[in-house]
Amino acid sequence: VQLQASGGGSVQAGGSLRLSCAASGGTFRTYAMGWFRRAPGEEREFVAGISWAGGMKTYADSVKGRFTISRDNAKNTVYLQMNILKPEDTAVFYCAADRTRGVVRSASYTYDYWGQGTLVTVSS
Repeated sequence: VQLQASGGGSVQAGGSLRLSCAASGGTFRTYAMGWFRRAPGEEREFVAGISWAGGMKTYADSVKGRFTISRDNAKNTVYLQMNILKPEDTAVFYCAADRTRGVVRSASYTYDYWGQGTLVTVSS
Protein backbone atom coordinates (compact mmCIF):
# COMPACT_ATOMS: atom_id res chain seq x y z
CA VAL A 1 0.00 0.00 0.00
CA GLN A 2 1.27 3.44 -0.88
CA LEU A 3 0.00 6.58 0.81
CA GLN A 4 0.54 10.03 -0.63
CA ALA A 5 -0.19 12.98 1.63
CA SER A 6 -0.69 16.46 0.25
CA GLY A 7 -2.21 19.80 1.09
CA GLY A 8 0.30 21.17 3.54
CA GLY A 9 1.50 24.73 3.39
CA SER A 10 1.95 27.94 5.27
CA VAL A 11 -0.96 29.74 6.86
CA GLN A 12 -1.53 32.40 9.46
CA ALA A 13 -3.01 31.60 12.83
CA GLY A 14 -6.77 31.26 12.60
CA GLY A 15 -6.61 29.99 9.06
CA SER A 16 -7.55 26.66 7.55
CA LEU A 17 -5.97 23.90 5.52
CA ARG A 18 -7.25 20.63 4.14
CA LEU A 19 -4.91 17.70 3.96
CA SER A 20 -5.50 14.76 1.66
CA CYS A 21 -4.04 11.29 1.66
CA ALA A 22 -4.48 9.16 -1.44
CA ALA A 23 -4.00 5.41 -1.17
CA SER A 24 -3.03 2.96 -3.86
CA GLY A 25 -2.09 -0.67 -4.09
CA GLY A 26 -4.29 -2.07 -1.38
CA THR A 27 -7.85 -2.40 -0.14
CA PHE A 28 -8.27 1.08 1.24
CA ARG A 29 -11.90 0.65 2.14
CA THR A 30 -11.02 -2.04 4.69
CA TYR A 31 -8.42 0.01 6.56
CA ALA A 32 -8.83 2.33 9.48
CA MET A 33 -6.92 5.52 8.73
CA GLY A 34 -5.12 7.92 10.95
CA TRP A 35 -3.35 11.25 10.87
CA PHE A 36 -0.28 11.85 12.99
CA ARG A 37 2.08 14.77 13.28
CA ARG A 38 5.58 15.50 14.42
CA ALA A 39 6.47 18.98 15.53
CA PRO A 40 10.09 20.15 15.49
CA GLY A 41 11.94 18.53 18.37
CA GLU A 42 8.90 16.55 19.46
CA GLU A 43 7.73 12.97 19.27
CA ARG A 44 5.20 11.91 16.69
CA GLU A 45 1.69 12.20 18.05
CA PHE A 46 -1.75 11.01 17.10
CA VAL A 47 -4.08 13.63 15.65
CA ALA A 48 -7.20 11.87 14.37
CA GLY A 49 -8.44 8.48 13.24
CA ILE A 50 -11.39 7.12 11.30
CA SER A 51 -12.78 3.62 10.94
CA TRP A 52 -12.95 1.78 7.65
CA ALA A 53 -16.54 2.88 6.96
CA GLY A 54 -16.24 6.28 8.58
CA GLY A 55 -18.62 5.53 11.41
CA MET A 56 -16.07 5.93 14.18
CA LYS A 57 -13.81 8.94 14.55
CA THR A 58 -11.46 9.89 17.31
CA TYR A 59 -9.36 12.99 17.91
CA ALA A 60 -6.56 14.17 20.09
CA ASP A 61 -7.79 16.58 22.74
CA SER A 62 -5.62 19.31 21.29
CA VAL A 63 -7.52 19.33 17.99
CA LYS A 64 -11.08 18.50 19.04
CA GLY A 65 -13.54 21.01 17.67
CA ARG A 66 -11.00 22.36 15.17
CA PHE A 67 -10.03 19.38 13.01
CA THR A 68 -12.30 16.98 11.16
CA ILE A 69 -11.26 13.68 9.64
CA SER A 70 -13.26 12.16 6.80
CA ARG A 71 -12.81 9.66 4.02
CA ASP A 72 -14.09 8.87 0.57
CA ASN A 73 -13.68 5.17 -0.11
CA ALA A 74 -14.69 5.59 -3.74
CA LYS A 75 -11.64 7.84 -4.19
CA ASN A 76 -9.33 5.91 -1.84
CA THR A 77 -8.70 9.15 0.01
CA VAL A 78 -8.78 10.35 3.59
CA TYR A 79 -8.95 14.01 4.51
CA LEU A 80 -8.10 16.19 7.46
CA GLN A 81 -9.87 19.53 7.54
CA MET A 82 -7.98 21.83 9.88
CA ASN A 83 -9.62 25.03 11.06
CA ILE A 84 -8.63 27.71 13.55
CA LEU A 85 -5.01 26.71 13.15
CA LYS A 86 -2.57 27.70 15.85
CA PRO A 87 1.20 28.11 15.75
CA GLU A 88 1.50 24.99 17.90
CA ASP A 89 -0.09 23.00 15.06
CA THR A 90 3.10 23.51 13.05
CA ALA A 91 4.37 20.03 12.20
CA VAL A 92 4.89 17.46 9.53
CA PHE A 93 1.61 15.60 9.16
CA TYR A 94 1.54 11.93 8.21
CA CYS A 95 -1.30 9.68 7.18
CA ALA A 96 -1.28 6.03 8.09
CA ALA A 97 -3.33 2.90 7.46
CA ASP A 98 -4.27 0.24 9.99
CA ARG A 99 -5.30 -3.12 8.55
CA THR A 100 -7.27 -4.03 11.66
CA ARG A 101 -10.96 -3.51 11.01
CA GLY A 102 -13.48 -2.47 13.60
CA VAL A 103 -11.22 -0.25 15.67
CA VAL A 104 -9.70 3.18 15.54
CA ARG A 105 -6.41 3.26 17.39
CA SER A 106 -4.13 6.08 18.40
CA ALA A 107 -0.87 4.22 18.93
CA SER A 108 1.44 4.69 15.99
CA TYR A 109 2.90 1.18 16.27
CA THR A 110 -0.49 -0.29 15.40
CA TYR A 111 -0.47 1.29 11.94
CA ASP A 112 0.91 -0.74 9.08
CA TYR A 113 1.50 1.75 6.28
CA TRP A 114 2.69 5.34 6.32
CA GLY A 115 2.75 8.23 3.91
CA GLN A 116 5.70 10.51 3.41
CA GLY A 117 4.42 13.52 5.33
CA THR A 118 3.32 17.01 4.41
CA LEU A 119 4.51 20.12 6.22
CA VAL A 120 2.08 22.52 7.86
CA THR A 121 3.45 25.82 9.10
CA VAL A 122 1.26 28.17 11.10
CA SER A 123 2.57 31.66 11.77
CA SER A 124 1.34 33.98 14.49
